[in-house]
Amino acid sequence: MKHIQCKVFGHDYRITRNVTYHVKEYTCKNCKKQLTTNGNGSLIELSPKFKEINDVLERIHNKRKEKSKEKIVFNDLLVFRH
Repeated sequence: MKHIQCKVFGHDYRITRNVTYHVKEYTCKNCKKQLTTNGNGSLIELSPKFKEINDVLERIHNKRKEKSKEKIVFNDLLVFRH
């Protein structure tokens, strides 16, 4: 019954995971179909291969985000040299 609603009205995608600023994972509210964005920015089905790619991208993105936060903190400090 849930699939009939998607066939008639179309899917109702919700963002389930923000991988990076540009890459996200989506899930249909009704039929639970999962999609993600590819390198061109278009939506494709979330296969195990793309799930693994998104995991690696998220890990790299979070590491870079943490490094940039550290740099901001150190830029506010005064450095005295003798």
